[in-house]
Amino acid sequence: MKVLESRFAEGFIRMSNDGWLQGWHECHGGNLTYRLTSEEVDDVKEDLCYGDSWVSLPEAVPGIGGDYFLVTGSGKFMRNMTVDPEDSFGMIEIDERGRSYRIVWGFSGGGRPTSELPAHLMNQEVIKRRTNGNYRVVYHAHPANIIALSFVLPLKDEIFTRELWEMEPECAMTFPSGMGVIPWMVPGTAEIARLTCRMMEEYDVVLWAQHGLFAAGDTFDNTFGLMHTVEKAAQMLNLVLAAGGKHHVPSVQEFRDMAEAFHLELPEKFLYEKQ
Repeated sequence: MKVLESRFAEGFIRMSNDGWLQGWHECHGGNLTYRLTSEEVDDVKEDLCYGDSWVSLPEAVPGIGGDYFLVTGSGKFMRNMTVDPEDSFGMIEIDERGRSYRIVWGFSGGGRPTSELPAHLMNQEVIKRRTNGNYRVVYHAHPANIIALSFVLPLKDEIFTRELWEMEPECAMTFPSGMGVIPWMVPGTAEIARLTCRMMEEYDVVLWAQHGLFAAGDTFDNTFGLMHTVEKAAQMLNLVLAAGGKHHVPSVQEFRDMAEAFHLELPEKFLYEKQ
C-alpha cells in the first residue's frame, strides 16, 4: 500500500486541513506528529525508502526508539496539505537508541521535519509511557482566542482551567485533568520542550503563553476536538469579559455533581471557592 492510500495519512491530512480552515495555521505556523503502529508501518513498507542519512537529535528519546512518525515539514503551509501532501509532510524512523532519525518517506521537495521536532518527540515519549502506548498524536497550533487570554489572565494552571471549565460542561468532560500554562519562551528550544514534557505528565493540553496550544491524544479526532473545545471556550470567555465579566457560574458543588454523574475525576486544586 502507498502511504497516501492509508487511513492514517488520510487522517493526518484531514486534521491539518481542518486546523487551517479554523484559522489556526497562519503562514507556516503550527505542526503535527503521529506515531504509527507496527501494523501501519508494515502496510506501507513497500513505499518507504531507507537511506543512511541519520540526523542527530538534540535530546535522546529512548522510549520511542525504533518508532515511526508522520511529521509536518519545516516552513511548510498547512493550507497545502491537501494539494501537495508529499511535499508538506513526511515519515521518519527513530533509531533504536532514540538518538537520531532518518526520513523514509515524503518531504519530496528536499524539506525536513518541523523545527519543533524535539518538543514533539520528547512529548511523544512522555505520552507513550504515561498512557501505555495509547496516545499517538501531538498537535501544536495557534488558536487566536486562547492566545489572547494569555495576555489577560494570570498565567496559572488553576486559573485558566477553572475559567474555561465554567464556559460549558463539555470543557470539564474534554479535559478533566485541566490544562497547563507555560510563560512565553523562545520557540523550538530544548527548554520549552522540557517544560512542556513536565506539564504533559499531568495534562493533555498545554498553553504556550502568547504563542499557541500544545495538545496530545489517542486519535486525530479526539486531539483536534480537545483543541477545538479549549478554543471555543476561550472565545466565549473573551465575549463574556468584553460584556463586563461573569455574573453566574457553576458552583464547586455543581462541578462535583457533574463529576459524579459523568464519572469524572476532577482535581481538587481546580475546585476552589472563588472570591
